[in-house]
Amino acid sequence: MRAKFPHTSGKIDRGDVELHYDIYGEGEHTILFVPTWSIIHSRSWKAQVPYFSDRFRVITYDPRGNGKSGRPEDVDAYSVDKAVEDVIAVLDALGVERAVFVGHSFSSGISYAAAACYPDRVSAVVSICGSCYLLVPPFKHRFDAYYSELPASPEGWQKYNADYWLKDYGDFVDFFLGRVHNEPHSTKQHEDAVSWALEGDGVMLKMTQDVESGKIVMNEELYRKVKCPSLIVHGECDEVAPVEASRKLAEMTDGELHIVPGGGHSVHARYPAWFNTLMRDFLARHLGAPKPERKPCKTRQKRALYLSSPIGLGHARRDLAVTRELRKLHPDLQVDWLAQDPVTRFLEANAETVHAASVLLANESAHIEAECGEHDLNAFQAIRSMDEILIKNFMVFQEVLEEERYDLVIADEAWDVDHYWHEHPDLKKAPVAWFTDFVGWVPFEENGPREAYLTTDYNAEMIGHVEGHPDIRDRAIFVGTPEDIVDKRFGADLPNMRDWIPKHFEFSDYIIGQHPSEFGTRDDLRAEFGYDDGRQTCIVAVGGSGVGATLIRRILAAYPLAKARIPDLRMIVVTGPRLNPDSFEVPDGVEMRAFVPNLDRHLAACDLALVQGGLTTCMELAAAGTPFLYFPLRNHFEQNFHVASRLERYNAGRKMIFSESTPERIADGMLSELRAPRVPHAVAADGAARAASMLADLL
Repeated sequence: MRAKFPHTSGKIDRGDVELHYDIYGEGEHTILFVPTWSIIHSRSWKAQVPYFSDRFRVITYDPRGNGKSGRPEDVDAYSVDKAVEDVIAVLDALGVERAVFVGHSFSSGISYAAAACYPDRVSAVVSICGSCYLLVPPFKHRFDAYYSELPASPEGWQKYNADYWLKDYGDFVDFFLGRVHNEPHSTKQHEDAVSWALEGDGVMLKMTQDVESGKIVMNEELYRKVKCPSLIVHGECDEVAPVEASRKLAEMTDGELHIVPGGGHSVHARYPAWFNTLMRDFLARHLGAPKPERKPCKTRQKRALYLSSPIGLGHARRDLAVTRELRKLHPDLQVDWLAQDPVTRFLEANAETVHAASVLLANESAHIEAECGEHDLNAFQAIRSMDEILIKNFMVFQEVLEEERYDLVIADEAWDVDHYWHEHPDLKKAPVAWFTDFVGWVPFEENGPREAYLTTDYNAEMIGHVEGHPDIRDRAIFVGTPEDIVDKRFGADLPNMRDWIPKHFEFSDYIIGQHPSEFGTRDDLRAEFGYDDGRQTCIVAVGGSGVGATLIRRILAAYPLAKARIPDLRMIVVTGPRLNPDSFEVPDGVEMRAFVPNLDRHLAACDLALVQGGLTTCMELAAAGTPFLYFPLRNHFEQNFHVASRLERYNAGRKMIFSESTPERIADGMLSELRAPRVPHAVAADGAARAASMLADLL
């Protein structure tokens, strides 16, 4: 799922090739992201395009030989002259007089050449890890390898050889792009780049290197012709282009130079929050382009910005409970919510204030929905692949804080804020309280060593963030108790979760939106909902996403088997907003409902529930003492490890493995829970009040 899609796409016929272009957004100024070496294509700008297109007209196009553009078979088609002519042809075809040119590596030179040869068309140049090999010698080992005989078993930079590209292109791009993304914890950037590179081939790549020089010569005379503003960034540890190249560029163009400590060859991808902010401010200074400006504050009452995770309404219910308790301690507190649908609908129904910038957020819940399979969601990979959405949403959040004063940010599993503020502590603009009900990504053994490696790497990065910058989280609150921490290590050579987490978190105990003890007596609830007619009522509620359809069908098949043994059994199936009740074959005795208001009260009143494996619903059932079966999604580490461990501690629910849950086994489980219901341990009723008291100290 992408953070933003183009509103216009098309092809430009260049005679020898068709170039595919995309246009995003509108604005007084146009930004042209110039494609780099044809080993990758325009998706390499994915961390920039969704953000900048909120205020600029943004154009991207794929290079010759990759992406959706054509693949010329003539070596002369890949010359510098052709590349410079392409950028001007794109502007002409799209009716753009002037644009900011943003270039990376090879396309840094193309951007500067265009600025020198067509000064009226380029309003500014942004150069990322640029190279000017005619002026600054390249890394010798790289180009020695290209012109040397290929060894029988090439290693390292020996793979930078056209014969090897033709022999094993896949291995070459894996090696080379590993050198591009050489910073620690860059696995996602590397994987993305490899996937884009595999849309090209070694034959094309060889032509880009073998093409002879054309009329445009990237020498000092050309660079010194550039008179437009120039922003130059380079990674200190770049293994592909020497950092001295950008120092020389800055000297020749009188450009603004930024060297990124520890940075590699693609700093805009690895450090997008920092880069986006830097580029935005540069364009504001030199072109008068829009940027956030601090608004005058009309009141001195305390203000909090609340970020509530859109992935499940359970977060919103507990966040609202915390907010109500917090207002008891600070009656004049103004709370604005930065949130997405369906959370916004829930908040508005409860008379809460949704910040206007919420409409700019990219849809996280839609992404999760798109990642689901048949009762299957690899939650770790789903969040990992949400990086484009998270950087877009972080930039929205960051600009809100730059424009408005808030005394506190309350972040309920706002992964983007926690990550980027730890990456760039100077971006932090307000005290922050961080909420979560789990800490630590957990791999599935059956998913192999790669997943174990990735989860360990992500956990190591988080540990490094927290230990390296303990001042970022002004208060870190674990929604639970130390006993609720799963007894696992963060990974090989990393600490045990139960040892590390208590050193870095406070504990609120569990937070329920409204505790069942406040609902009144069970008999009164059953009378209110008509569940006191002598029948045993089973409620099926498997979440509001489409992933629940398969489980519902299997439960419906189990109902006649269960009813044969429990004649007075009634079943109510709540499908949620994304499933049509009429799309199911329904046995006699089953009621299908798309929506049930106050579902938590119904779950407290019924005799048995069948649910997915989400923590909120399961803990509401535990608090109510209602027997239940729960079916964690396959590959969902939180449901299978963190939630299951907590429920086991509370003696609540019967865990069912979906792949093993035939209708017969489901019916057996229902019968067992109804005949011998377990008695869960008590669930705290004051978690929201405890959390609010922790937050009150920060206001």
